[in-house]
Amino acid sequence: MSNARGRRGGPPADGRRTTGRVPRVHSTRPVRTGLRSGATSRPGQRRPGRRTARSSAVAGVRRRPLFTGRAVLLGALVLLLALTLAGPVRQYVAGRAELVQLAAEGRELDQRAAELQAQLERQADPAYAERQARERLTYVLPGDRLVVVVDGRTVEGDADNLPAADTAADPVPWYEGLLESVAVADGEP
Repeated sequence: MSNARGRRGGPPADGRRTTGRVPRVHSTRPVRTGLRSGATSRPGQRRPGRRTARSSAVAGVRRRPLFTGRAVLLGALVLLLALTLAGPVRQYVAGRAELVQLAAEGRELDQRAAELQAQLERQADPAYAERQARERLTYVLPGDRLVVVVDGRTVEGDADNLPAADTAADPVPWYEGLLESVAVADGEP
C-alpha cells in the first residue's frame, strides 16, 4: 500500500480490497536439527543440572511491586474525593430529613387550621351558642323548668327562686377545728 490513494480509503492500485489494518509481518526462527548427547526427544523434559535460558532470565528480573506509584496516587485521589464529598452529602441527607419533617408539620398545621375554622363557623351559629350556654352555664329561658341536684337531693323550682343550700347551724371556729383534728390524729375519740 504505497499508494497514497489506497491509504485514504480509495481502491488500491493493484485492485485488492483492504481491511484498513496494517499487514502483519511474520518472522521465522531457525529450527535445530539433530539431538545432542544426553538430550531427550521430548520437548517438555528438562536436562538435569542445566538451567534453560528462559528460567535464568525470569530469575534475574525483579517482581513488580504490589502497589505502583500510579495506584497509590489513584487511591489517594479517590480518598480525597470521598472526604471532600462526605460533608455535603451528609448535609444533603440532613436537609432532606428536615424537609420531610417540616412537610409533616405543615400538614398538621393545615389540619388544625381547618378544625379551628370549622369551630369558628359553629360558634357563629346562634343555636350553637344557646346550646352551649344551657349545657355549660345552666342558663334557662324564662318559663323553662330547672332541676338541680344538691347534696344528693333533687330540688325543683323556677330559675328565679331556687332554695339556698343548707348551711351549718353552728359553725365551728377554726381553732376548735384544729384541736379536734389533732385529737383525732392522736387516736383520742
